[in-house]
Amino acid sequence: MTEMSQEMQGKIMQFQQIQQQVQVIAQQKYQIDMQVTEIEKTIEELDKLKKGATIYKSVGTILVKNDDKDGLKKELEEKKETLEIRIKTLANQEKTLREMHQNLQKELTEALQKEKA
Repeated sequence: MTEMSQEMQGKIMQFQQIQQQVQVIAQQKYQIDMQVTEIEKTIEELDKLKKGATIYKSVGTILVKNDDKDGLKKELEEKKETLEIRIKTLANQEKTLREMHQNLQKELTEALQKEKA
């Protein structure tokens, strides 16, 4: 009975850890989604600018004048692409963790029912 309880405690801890990991990944996905949205809006605004308009790029805590609109746009599109790949990776991790979470929940439920019987 004591061994089963220790095993159950271990599974409950693992269950909670997986739950926390899922939450962390969901938060990371949200933050990256926000970055992608911001980049999309920035690209839209760049497209609206007339030729020869003054453009500034944020570098750390300062703004630097940038005369290469096309280069800046390409840089933003590459960053967006990288972030979208990161989102897909996080989504796959989240899916795997959710499956592990569900399987562990099923195991715990079955084990608890057996202990009650």
